[in-house]
Amino acid sequence: MQSNQQVVVTGFGALTPVGNDRESTWQALLAGKSGVAPITRFNASGMPTSIAGEVTGFDPADLLDRKRQRRSARFSQLAIAAAREAVADAGLTIGQEDGGAPAGRVGVVVNNAVAGMDGVENAVDTMHMDPRKVNPYFVSSVIPNMPACEVAIDLGVRGPVTASALACASGVYALLEARRLILSGEADVVIAGGTDSAITPVMFSGLSNMGALSRRNDDPAHASRPFDADRDGFVFGEGAVVCVMESAEHARARGARPYAEVAGGALTSDAFHVSAPDPSGEGAMEAMRLALRASDTDAGDIDYICAHGTSTRINDLTETRAIRGVYGSHAYDLTVSSPKSMVGHLIGAAGSLSAMVCALAIRDGVVPPTINLDTPGEECDLDYVPHTARQSEVRAAAVNAFGFGGQNCVAVLRAV
Repeated sequence: MQSNQQVVVTGFGALTPVGNDRESTWQALLAGKSGVAPITRFNASGMPTSIAGEVTGFDPADLLDRKRQRRSARFSQLAIAAAREAVADAGLTIGQEDGGAPAGRVGVVVNNAVAGMDGVENAVDTMHMDPRKVNPYFVSSVIPNMPACEVAIDLGVRGPVTASALACASGVYALLEARRLILSGEADVVIAGGTDSAITPVMFSGLSNMGALSRRNDDPAHASRPFDADRDGFVFGEGAVVCVMESAEHARARGARPYAEVAGGALTSDAFHVSAPDPSGEGAMEAMRLALRASDTDAGDIDYICAHGTSTRINDLTETRAIRGVYGSHAYDLTVSSPKSMVGHLIGAAGSLSAMVCALAIRDGVVPPTINLDTPGEECDLDYVPHTARQSEVRAAAVNAFGFGGQNCVAVLRAV
């Protein structure tokens, strides 16, 4: 979709393995701090992988009364906290036309990848003990649309509310869907982002049996190693990152300060395999090309790519090939980095975290590093900003996100 109207981001909220708000997360990423540690959410002793990127220090009782805690799953609770911060950061008052937005003109797009998996596993355990004790709110708490609906309920939003599941591309797609709602005139403001919290025994058993997870249990801080020759799989994580998006005209009218413009993006499919990317990178390349076209951005204008960079051999190699294929010689002038090296893979929230990273890189003129990158792997020959953050003017940035099933989603953010 192309339009002369700009859609901008005016607020962010975040809960991640390295911080429970936007700025603490950003400063930790710039410092190269790892949030990967031994699992505390369940007893992982004896499992092939016993490390993860957990959100720590978060107590839903600080936000919600006991009844609301009981009827909501953790992925919704994280989304509510992030959404509240984003709305406060944007200085947005919902329900007021003067200096805010009428509730009916505000929408919510909060996506996730695996729904309330922790609630499902807990309910199954309870059922085996006594079916009468299964939480009556179990079904409504774990379905995929519930974080978006819970955010809408919490904030009193009455505009369009939706959720999509695109595996690990879900968080980026939320921004593109929010942009579409604004450009189509269905909403003036959209609260958008991603959330997931699925650090559970069954999830880890399945991914471990697939061979997808790092087994560097004795050295968790160095387990996530995007683009490094010694990478052995990704680190599973949890979190929520939510932003406030609105038309530039609406933002100006209420005196809001934009972080960046969401200039456009694209979605393609590999149509190749349920869990592996097409090694040719054709689907990823097409998403990058279409995103540049949709945002009316030349490849040479992109300064920074926040990579999907999972720390799996096939993803890192395929993504590097795709970047070279689209950007040509300019690929070697770009800075490219992966926050997953520090927080692990936040699944449904991964792409929205990357979008926040791009917006804050534009704001501050600094690019976060890819930590644990000691020796670049085969064909991984780009500037991945190893170990240390770098001062660098960023006028335009791209977010890459690729998910199981061959979902490729790319967004372009620009300085306003």
